[in-house]
Amino acid sequence: MREEYIQAITTIDTKEDAERIASALLDRRIAACVQLVGPIRSFYRWKGRKETAEEWICFIKSRMDLYEQLEKAIKEMHTYETPEVIAIPIVIGSRKYLEWLEAEMKKK
Repeated sequence: MREEYIQAITTIDTKEDAERIASALLDRRIAACVQLVGPIRSFYRWKGRKETAEEWICFIKSRMDLYEQLEKAIKEMHTYETPEVIAIPIVIGSRKYLEWLEAEMKKK
């Protein structure tokens, strides 16, 4: 049961955009919880150059079977040319928490 759940991650450059994505994912019932952390400082390579940027991280709790919808929604709303959208399976977790996660994505 537990491997059905994921924590997806994306980063974005403003708090307002992070909040907009979080709200939309909850409204669409493809996430039960989105936690925002930031600002952080990211260092990365982009088109052959070293870059740095201030960003916000979105930690998104969802289900594995919703990943494609989640990725599509993030890409539709994201301001980056190539946004980070990755997911980590939740291999173990509190039964009550996972039941809550499942229930919140089903309510209408």
